[in-house]
Amino acid sequence: MKLGLGLYRHMLTDENFRFARQAGATHIVAHLTDYFRSEESLSTGSGGESWGLAGDPDRLWTYEEFRDLRQAVNRAGLELAAIENFDPAHWYDVLLDGPRKREQLENLKRMIRDMGRAGIPCMGYNFSIAGVWGRVSGPWARGEAESVAFLGPDGPPETPIPKGMVWNMVYDRNAPPGTLEPITHEQLWARVTEFLQELVPVAEEAGVRLAAHPDDPPMPTLRGTPRLVYQPHYYQKLLDIVPSRANGLEFCIGSLAEMTEGDIYDVVDHYSKQGAICYVHFRNVRGKVPRYYEVFVDEGDVDMVRVVRILHRNGFDGVLIPDHTPQMTCAAPWHAGMAYALGYMRAVIAMVEREAV
Repeated sequence: MKLGLGLYRHMLTDENFRFARQAGATHIVAHLTDYFRSEESLSTGSGGESWGLAGDPDRLWTYEEFRDLRQAVNRAGLELAAIENFDPAHWYDVLLDGPRKREQLENLKRMIRDMGRAGIPCMGYNFSIAGVWGRVSGPWARGEAESVAFLGPDGPPETPIPKGMVWNMVYDRNAPPGTLEPITHEQLWARVTEFLQELVPVAEEAGVRLAAHPDDPPMPTLRGTPRLVYQPHYYQKLLDIVPSRANGLEFCIGSLAEMTEGDIYDVVDHYSKQGAICYVHFRNVRGKVPRYYEVFVDEGDVDMVRVVRILHRNGFDGVLIPDHTPQMTCAAPWHAGMAYALGYMRAVIAMVEREAV
């Protein structure tokens, strides 16, 4: 198994690459979309929470951009394991079944081909309309470290998604008033089926694996929209749509542990035995929906050492990243929290691999 670190676009710097290497990571998972709250985007949200503005729908990520990023990562002595999350501007009508769907599917194929040319082996995605929503910050982790929680009825009230927004990001600031039309779970599954049928063959040819993230929070519906993988068995339904090594999983331990069905260790065993896991979000939580808290990797409900043992037993040799983690009280809260998680993970991986010798 390999140790990695996930970085958003504004964090893809030589300094952070060196930090990852110093903390023992060998791989980077890169987000080419930044998520941030801005007053401008909030003002266009028509009453809905926003993570910021999406990018330019007509400016696709290019082969040169992928190549240059990989070279920068390699110069730091690291490997680029994956790109995580399409920009909502590039596929909003794939998610919404809108008028630009065919054009956007072709654009996604082009980017997957360019990723393959650049030698990037994996594309993580979350097929969701509401995205990650409703989490609140607070002193939820050990020692009152700042983390996030989902508090269900005690959290933010669920508001309908305004037109011009998907995945909490505004892609059309000139959208008409109103909210998205309601759809059913069956309609959402039909949309992801078309997405996979179109993209998996292209990904196979390009040597790229598509990796699906489960829903977080894993509620059956959120903000009036259905969710796909809100229980562990729906991951299997997703894999069975187009059986292929290129149709894989961005396996989030925290999200799966938050679900109300299934034993997390059985879930890890089931999917790792299939070789379906592309890479792992290594995150621990306390509780399940509708109320859970994200905590330090060694203090939650999940025995993370047991998880690594299962992965190793089933031959998983991919990348584990800390995902997000509580921030520590110091001059560099994010770096300290990530360094703590990376150190713990590196030690557990080494211990488990030596146990098997």
